[in-house]
Amino acid sequence: MLPPSETKRSGGVFMPLALDSLAFPALTERRRVLAGALAALAADADATVRALKLGRTQLAEIDRNAALLTSATTPVIDRYTGVLYDALAAETLTVAARAFAGRHLLVHSALLGPVGGLDLVPAYRLSHDSRLPGLPLKKHWAGGVSAALEATPGLLLDLRSEGYVALGPAAGHPQRFFLRVVTETADGRTRALNHFNKKAKGEFTRALLQNGQAFGTVDELLAWAPTAGLTLRPGSAGELELVVAGHL
Repeated sequence: MLPPSETKRSGGVFMPLALDSLAFPALTERRRVLAGALAALAADADATVRALKLGRTQLAEIDRNAALLTSATTPVIDRYTGVLYDALAAETLTVAARAFAGRHLLVHSALLGPVGGLDLVPAYRLSHDSRLPGLPLKKHWAGGVSAALEATPGLLLDLRSEGYVALGPAAGHPQRFFLRVVTETADGRTRALNHFNKKAKGEFTRALLQNGQAFGTVDELLAWAPTAGLTLRPGSAGELELVVAGHL
């Protein structure tokens, strides 16, 4: 399960957003309420700028939100851009790897909650820390998303940033593991990576999709990682550490 990106490709070749076609249909009504509120907010440019914390070069995002219910859609893994999704390079994945993404990859959207890797979504602007009038995102999403994720069977590998985890913690899932990207310093200490975090997560996700294996347990995942040239190890309780070079 990946975080989204604030940057997105424009356009699309598929019909407008069909909320009832997305993963986790129990979230459909929450999606409908939030999508309607965001599109309506776009009628007030100043209010949208305040709610979404837009800069002067980002005003085109208002038009995107105004049209989000009628604009063309594209698969989730093709919509997002930025460091993580550039490293994932969805457009170069094989047909089999993309099909695997459709079955096993989730992306946690602030607008739509967790959606499947091939679900069809429009371009929009909304972040986990956006402040819609009268509609706090954490209160709107957390309970429903947590319930949906915790009912998902199998191994749940959580690559979300902590801001998105807050919109739907999955602490009650028996096989949920939060992934931290770390490096080891010359004196043997482990430290978290910030700047290269997203690139490492994108490359890791790409390796998982190309491998095309649905791991049933974390031990199976840990056994596979070295065969893909990855250093993956247990971290704190409920966490895994992906160890990468600091100069990625």
